[in-house]
Amino acid sequence: MSKFYEVVVEEVIGRSKTGKEKKQRQVYLVDAVSVTDAEVKVVKNYEDAKSMIEFKISVAKESRVIDVI
Repeated sequence: MSKFYEVVVEEVIGRSKTGKEKKQRQVYLVDAVSVTDAEVKVVKNYEDAKSMIEFKISVAKESRVIDVI
């Protein structure tokens, strides 16, 4: 049976005039065997896209979603 995890990623999309980072949150639903596996899959997704976006995973938790039909 599949388990789903929610992984929240904060992306730095720019900087304000004062130098403060502007961030955007993305939420991913990941089919994985553990929280660590879900994090690895998200990082790999960013690497495979050759994304130059600065990002960090802020939350990774088991989702309440039980199935995708």
